Amino acid sequence: MGARMAGGQVRMQRIDARARFLPVGDTAFAVEFGTRIDPAINALVHRTAALLAAAPPEGLVETVPSFRSLLVHYDPRRTSAQALQMFIGALELEDAAGDAPARVWRIPVLYGGEAGPDLAEVAAATGLSEPEVIALHAGTLYRVYVQGFLPGFAYLGDLPEALDLPRRTTPRVRVPPGSVAIAQRMSGIYPVESPGGWHLLGNTPLRFFDPLWSPPTLFAPGDGVRFVPVEADEHAATREAVARGSYRVETEGTPA
Repeated sequence: MGARMAGGQVRMQRIDARARFLPVGDTAFAVEFGTRIDPAINALVHRTAALLAAAPPEGLVETVPSFRSLLVHYDPRRTSAQALQMFIGALELEDAAGDAPARVWRIPVLYGGEAGPDLAEVAAATGLSEPEVIALHAGTLYRVYVQGFLPGFAYLGDLPEALDLPRRTTPRVRVPPGSVAIAQRMSGIYPVESPGGWHLLGNTPLRFFDPLWSPPTLFAPGDGVRFVPVEADEHAATREAVARGSYRVETEGTPA
């Protein structure tokens, strides 16, 4: 990667010097920046997507960011993979150490009980007490890497290693909306009722997707997320405020 020069300046480096291009069918290819889930790699993915969104080249249809690569869809009647790869490869990026989140959402969570039916099981599997599991989960600042699986479902990393567990052996047929869950080194929030195989630690009454919103999801890639433990009465009051449309999600203590 590019080196930091004297005076604190950062050397820019072409994308083709730090990424490789992989074919994906005959109308798409991937720009791969690494082989692991890493905040710095993910930052490069989203910086590249932002550059292409700001000045899209001829024939570009859309880009789809993932943890470590950017999928590029193009119109073969207007361009070619080779031409587009040359264009993208010549773009320059600064080094990334994992950009600090521009905003950090504070998400109220009622842990345990009916809201988090797997909390005791997670505690037993990790050798921690239930309060220790809650403290570890809520004490982490998470990064929104990507969104997928369901509209508004964000993959949040990086979960503390002490809570690293595989998915449940038997997935649930129905997971309630707002369920806060973990699996491997990720946490997530189910935005709607759906099947799911992650471990459920708690529940939040907030909404994370609405097709009438602009944009339609609460989170965006690169955002930060912090979980805030609440008691049952505050959880219920927040649910009522959300239903009335009067609740404003906080970002580090400031209304969003």
